[in-house]
Amino acid sequence: MTLHHTLTTHIQKAVLELFNISIEKVEFQATRKEFEGDITMVVFPLVKALKGNPVEIGNQIGNYLVANVNEVAKFNVVGGFLNIVISDAFYVEFFNSIKNNETFGFVTPKEGEKAVMVEYSSPNTNKPLHLGHIRNNLLGYSVAEIIKASGKKVYKTQIINDRGIHICKSMLAWQKFGNGQTPESTGLKGDKLVGNFYVEFDKQYKKEISELIAQGKTEDEAKKLAPSILEAQQMLLDWENGKPEVIELWKTMNQWVYDGFEQTYKNLGVNFNIPNYYESNTYLLGKEVVQFGLEKGIFEKDPDGSVWIDLTADGLDRKIVLRSDGTAVYMTQDIGTAIQRVKDFPDVGGMVYTVGNEQDYHFKVLFLILKKLGFDWADSLYHLSYGMVELPSGKMKSREGTVVDADDLMAEMTTTAQTISEELGKLDGYSEDEKAVLFKTIGLGALKYYMLKVDPKKQMMFNPEESVDFAGNTGPFIQYTYARIQSILRKADFDTSISISGLELHEKEKELIKQVQLFPEVIQNAAENHSPALIANYTYDLVKEFNSFYQQVSILGEENHDKKVFRVQLSKSVGNTIKNAFQLLGIEVPERM
Repeated sequence: MTLHHTLTTHIQKAVLELFNISIEKVEFQATRKEFEGDITMVVFPLVKALKGNPVEIGNQIGNYLVANVNEVAKFNVVGGFLNIVISDAFYVEFFNSIKNNETFGFVTPKEGEKAVMVEYSSPNTNKPLHLGHIRNNLLGYSVAEIIKASGKKVYKTQIINDRGIHICKSMLAWQKFGNGQTPESTGLKGDKLVGNFYVEFDKQYKKEISELIAQGKTEDEAKKLAPSILEAQQMLLDWENGKPEVIELWKTMNQWVYDGFEQTYKNLGVNFNIPNYYESNTYLLGKEVVQFGLEKGIFEKDPDGSVWIDLTADGLDRKIVLRSDGTAVYMTQDIGTAIQRVKDFPDVGGMVYTVGNEQDYHFKVLFLILKKLGFDWADSLYHLSYGMVELPSGKMKSREGTVVDADDLMAEMTTTAQTISEELGKLDGYSEDEKAVLFKTIGLGALKYYMLKVDPKKQMMFNPEESVDFAGNTGPFIQYTYARIQSILRKADFDTSISISGLELHEKEKELIKQVQLFPEVIQNAAENHSPALIANYTYDLVKEFNSFYQQVSILGEENHDKKVFRVQLSKSVGNTIKNAFQLLGIEVPERM
């Protein structure tokens, strides 16, 4: 039972005995630095019900707690705030109960618990993954890990956008300018090779537009009449009609891209634990549901044969779900895919869609339609909406080849970590292989932490060099603290397995235990809010607290043996919490730095 729960129970009992009134909630907050106390009860909400002075009420409750609750050592009242000092024995007992629990804070899913499906990445097969995909993947993967740690079964999946005019553009450019190039013949990753042809198409298309404008066409006319776009449109028709040679080329080039994606995912340290969904398989799924919705009066058919849903009464607009020619739109596909996923995995009780904030309206409509169709799990759908990532150099454009490639960025981060580490000169005794592993661990840790410490909803500026700083709120700073703790543990040449009790705690020991104690609550809050930033910033606060402890308290040099053992155990527990927190962010921690 947490300290909050324990105190709530005792305060409810105190109010009942002292004032003969039952209260449901007790409001707590952190004690302000200038006052003595470990936790503060806010008295003001009780004043009206208890009809008294807040200071007098606080003193009465405080005296009751000191007399009847072992955990409470003393108290003081400031205005309407009851500052409660918790006994050292409570913190020592708590620490002894969790010090050997290497998964402290993680909850095992209960039997029969509904699962959550988390969708992320969801790339197009016409280009490699870029900086925006990195934020998407890191957010989706981390949220999935956090939800799992909070006690739920999690399915991690993606839907691959493998059909459409953009795919045909790459295919057509390869046919025209590729000269039979393959990943093997060029030495390029398949996704990069295909992406090059997407850029090549755009160059050719723009050239044709300019020529047509020079011949007297308007820009709109030129865009519609350019030979390249007409050929791409024809190729899309051929694909939809199953033309064998087009299907064969589509399969071949898509496989090149999939192989490239797999390599990027592996390097980034993200994965999926159920099979992928493909748009080429799912784009027709919603059509049967539309028919069902028509019969139920949820959808309505216009005179031209198109099918719509009127959401104006819900503050939205009319949304098309089937075109007049009977073809599906993206909304139709997403309706069908959601339903299919629950059919494929019947234990799914909710889904998280990791998609940029430009799709906010789309998901409002999707979730509302699924709710109107009568699916109870629709109430548990969540759009993990995130802001755009920019670099100091500005925005990126895929068609023009100005995107920041994900593989290139990861390589750059490793190089930056190497440069800074070598400048700091802390690599004595490392082999070249060990250095390579360390540079990658630091570089990727810097990238991931910098991305995840920002609230997902916020647009962010990513500065690679700033992220690899070994001081401040950065991944390397936290990794370095973890490595420092491991060094302490290696130097502790005495038995640290014994339990220590009856200690009088140093203020810094108590503060550190209090910070560790928060970890389970932080995991639950992060899962509920779909926010890795809560985990990241908690970890930074923990590390700051440890470094303050390290600077002010002797650990291995402590003469009192029990205190020395306790401080080593406490350091180990902090290290374990850092490692677990970073695991939820997909970040590795080095044993040495």
